Amino acid sequence: MTEARAKARTEPGESRFAQGFALFAECLLTGVWIAVAALPLVTAPAAFAAGARHLGRRLAHESGGWREFVADFRAAVRRGWLVGVVGWVALAVVWVDVRAVRDGLPGGPLVGAVGVLALIGAAVAGLRAAADWRPGASWRSLLARAGRRTVLDPAGSFLLVAGLAVVVCSAWFSAPLAVAALGAVAAAAVAVEERHRRR
Repeated sequence: MTEARAKARTEPGESRFAQGFALFAECLLTGVWIAVAALPLVTAPAAFAAGARHLGRRLAHESGGWREFVADFRAAVRRGWLVGVVGWVALAVVWVDVRAVRDGLPGGPLVGAVGVLALIGAAVAGLRAAADWRPGASWRSLLARAGRRTVLDPAGSFLLVAGLAVVVCSAWFSAPLAVAALGAVAAAAVAVEERHRRR
């Protein structure tokens, strides 16, 4: 049955290697689209949502390109920019916590560790919500469900943490690598959500 599905998804005359390479190239291109759409910073959740939808269409062998990405981005940014603002506020709060820890606040290491872990958890929940986004969906309910999945599916959450670590390390090494890695993180979020749905 699984083999029949795999054959059905294979394009005529296209090897699995060619399909895998095409998907890899699509991830890199999607990373560039996400980076451009996320330049205003508060639009990052909407950019990831549009990128995840684009990659989901690619995996389902549906047509779609730049126009569909832009349409999804416009739909996601209507309320998604509020999620972006909250994310940046949370990052600022954790940065203040870390600065307080460095200045020798009593009990600071514990407060700093909790703050950093909470920020990582919020980032993972945000990625999972973006991967689950559909036009017309409420970001509040998406984030609530994604928060539960973040806790109840630690393996998938760890995969996304590793993806975020790759983006950070890539940015430290070379910024263009981080741009391309954004698409891989969006693909990982789509895969994690699909895996969770099939369980």
